[in-house]
Amino acid sequence: MKKLLVTVLIVLSTALISSTVSVIGPWSGVEMDAFLPVLEEFKAKTGIDYTYQTYRAEDLANVLPAQFSAKKAPADVIFMWSNFITSNTQHVVDLSDVIDTDAYIPGALDNVKTSDGRVFGISYTAKVKPGFWYRKSFFESHGLKAPTTWDEFVALLEKIETIPGVKDAIASGNGVGWPLSDVTEHFLITFGGPELQKDLIEGNTTWRSYAVRNAMEKLVYLLEKGYFSEPTEWTTILEQWWNGDYGLYFMGQWITGMVDDPNDLAVFSLPGNRGMVFSIDYAFVPEYATNKAEALELVKFLSSVEGQSIQVAQGGHIATVGVDMSNYPAVDKEIAKLTEGVETLNDLDDSIGGLWQTAFWDQLKLIWVRPERLDDALMDLDEKMPK
Repeated sequence: MKKLLVTVLIVLSTALISSTVSVIGPWSGVEMDAFLPVLEEFKAKTGIDYTYQTYRAEDLANVLPAQFSAKKAPADVIFMWSNFITSNTQHVVDLSDVIDTDAYIPGALDNVKTSDGRVFGISYTAKVKPGFWYRKSFFESHGLKAPTTWDEFVALLEKIETIPGVKDAIASGNGVGWPLSDVTEHFLITFGGPELQKDLIEGNTTWRSYAVRNAMEKLVYLLEKGYFSEPTEWTTILEQWWNGDYGLYFMGQWITGMVDDPNDLAVFSLPGNRGMVFSIDYAFVPEYATNKAEALELVKFLSSVEGQSIQVAQGGHIATVGVDMSNYPAVDKEIAKLTEGVETLNDLDDSIGGLWQTAFWDQLKLIWVRPERLDDALMDLDEKMPK
């Protein structure tokens, strides 16, 4: 009897130790190094081991359909585009009753929900486009402070313009038309509300509507006053801004890894802003997962305050659930504060895409140097919207 009991215990222990979940994600290098502590804590908490592979979403888009057709999956938990997840729900586990959907910030799960309200993916952490960055040391040395009203914002720009050695108040980073598109979206969201961003993406309003024109005229006013610089390659002007040639720079959260001293960074959104573009990492569990039970345990952990607290502590991430501010590094803490009470939104031009996206970029480059051409630009954007 004792031998039998010992044998059973050994079998159970071996089964527990050999329990493993396989994960595919987009991160490699330092980004992977920042994710592995989350998996390590999951292993310590549950006894479930893990494997991790790096795959680009573009490659997965080619691999997964064939795998699904054969009722196979390359991993138990897969990070992937949200539109791929919702387009393949017949191959994806419904997580509606697995994760705590109420724990998420407003809008975070919208992209992995179907029309009937079912949830087929998790919203992991995000990188955001919070607003206008500035150097704390620059503001302190010139007696400047972040604005709380539109009038204060305009007054701040005017004051920066008068500082000796400053070329313009705001640096205009550019590439193909991005990131001019990001700052434009920020004006649309601030003065038109999160609903305007959604309506434009879904084609429910026109570019010549009052809501769009009202927001764009705020931007055009600043352009006409000369507060923005001429569009310049975004990494080049980033260095110039850091060196004091400009006072403010609108950029996404990734800027924190591109400067010499992230602790000298601070950021503010336009006063009254109620929505923010989030770049969220989504994950799902395939129906054909080899270790489905373990996969469900992992997505619950990744969706939890505990799991996301570990991730944000590594830096460069914003939680999609209610993580306490004490878990964030200093610079990310400022960003996290800005996200409290705001709605998460999709990127406008990335969501519409196609030929319209390049037209949007081209028209913004035009507006930046010829703001009086706003009417022509809005007409062109209406005409090129997908029908």
